[in-house]
Amino acid sequence: MFYQDNELLIRPIIEEDLPVLWKLIYQEESPEWKKWDAPYFEHKRISFDEYIGQKEKWINREDRWAIVVNGEVVGTVGYYWEHEPSNWLEMGIVIYTPTYWSGGYGTKVLRLWSNHLFQTMPLVRVGYTTWSGNERMIKVGEKLGMTMEARLRKCRYYNGKYYDSIRMGLLREEWEANPRFRE
Repeated sequence: MFYQDNELLIRPIIEEDLPVLWKLIYQEESPEWKKWDAPYFEHKRISFDEYIGQKEKWINREDRWAIVVNGEVVGTVGYYWEHEPSNWLEMGIVIYTPTYWSGGYGTKVLRLWSNHLFQTMPLVRVGYTTWSGNERMIKVGEKLGMTMEARLRKCRYYNGKYYDSIRMGLLREEWEANPRFRE
């Protein structure tokens, strides 16, 4: 199974992706992407052998897929259960390669991923959490017609400054009525 929008593809992660993903995610102590993806949480560099030892956490998972542009793995998209008994999940995206930032790829990926989640699961809502320092992620939600459901003020501390935690969400009936999801 995969979803495509022109040169962009999202699909389950395969074993051949692992060396590239390790390099993008874990090779560096302080990768550039981490400045935008919850930088207030610690990022730990791990060896390739340690990463490969955890390959079952990555390969052919329903909850974590590869983002591929023109045949190059550039990121991951996924979800985690906030409260599975009530079908409440949160999704997340990281485009690790800066070349693909601010090019509309995040919006395309989350549109494809939201469609996939709503079409394959009995969800009432999909959403994600970001921080006020990542204005691009807030814009992605707005472009997709999501609602800012929560703004927890000054609860994320990074580089000597407090930021807000932002929660964006989309209800199934909003998704069904929103033509942007079927473009």
